[in-house]
Amino acid sequence: RRCIVPSPYRENNLKLIELLTAERASRALLQKDLAAALGKPQSFVAKVEGGDRRLDVAEFLDYWAALGTDPVKLIKRLIRRDLA
Repeated sequence: RRCIVPSPYRENNLKLIELLTAERASRALLQKDLAAALGKPQSFVAKVEGGDRRLDVAEFLDYWAALGTDPVKLIKRLIRRDLA
């Protein structure tokens, strides 16, 4: 189930969700593993990946730190996807 996001933001938000989910999966982490690293319940990660919850900037940075990834690389990937 995907949340309904206002149209100008929907496509970019869905791209972000895809990248977040793919990054977690590429590290062979379960949602519960990432949630534990964030100090959050598994439902937090499920809601982010399901589009029911959006991350603010601080949460975004925490999310990427928990994955051990540079958030700037993700932003560049999002930009490349928009230009492709």
